[in-house]
Amino acid sequence: MTSQAPAAVRDRDALRLLAAEPAVMLAAGRALLLQVAHPKIAQGVADHSDLRERPLDRLFGTLDFLTIVAFGTDEEAARLGQGLRRLHDRITGPGYSGNDPALQAWVNATLTDAALYVYEEILRSPSGDLGAAYVHQARYVAEVLGCPEDAQPADREEFRRYFDGMIASLEVTDTGREVMREVLWSRKLRWLWPAMWFNRFVTAGLLPEPIRVQYGLPWGPRRDRFLWFLLRTGAFFYRLVPGRLRRAGVPLLLWRSRHRIARKADRARQARTLSTPE
Repeated sequence: MTSQAPAAVRDRDALRLLAAEPAVMLAAGRALLLQVAHPKIAQGVADHSDLRERPLDRLFGTLDFLTIVAFGTDEEAARLGQGLRRLHDRITGPGYSGNDPALQAWVNATLTDAALYVYEEILRSPSGDLGAAYVHQARYVAEVLGCPEDAQPADREEFRRYFDGMIASLEVTDTGREVMREVLWSRKLRWLWPAMWFNRFVTAGLLPEPIRVQYGLPWGPRRDRFLWFLLRTGAFFYRLVPGRLRRAGVPLLLWRSRHRIARKADRARQARTLSTPE
């Protein structure tokens, strides 16, 4: 961020507060399927992701990136962003690029929307109205990846217009549906079938209806009532836990993300050393 940014933006207070709520993970599937509802992103994932063989890699990679950007130092975020930009340089194909600002803006918008959806619609804003500040500060996530500030919605109202417009314009492709099946019915994660079933149920229910229909995911009033009974009941008990206690796991998450990132960097260095001719 620039030195002229408001202190609240520089401090990332709203970004950190929502990122620290474990419940926001409920909408992780919503965010991912909204991303691959974009034909170019779906094709990029299909062409360059090892989703079928290593289905948890994308999830952990995204979590580590968001954890460092939200809770790490500015230097850590900048270093991680630089490495990801180099990686995205290699993600290219017919009509798409990993460093396309428009695609970066949409990916970040889905993450912003997912966190706000859980915080406002499910938890009913337990720490007060943070929506405007969160939308403003969450732009930092895409900026770390090199997305220009003017490529993203400037405020909450513009964000809502942009997001609703994208939902209305998205057309899920066969490739997108294939990626969806790999995410929701991963054969590598069959041993986690109770969690996989719950993830499919919640993800289908939280998707905007036009996107859910395009994916061909079954839904109906009875499922919807059952889902929101579970969510409202869970949210009631969740809010009974003091906020500081709910968010107490952040130091452990940050340590774990730093450890995974360092381990990946070590493996990459070893691979480069082994591939370097004598």
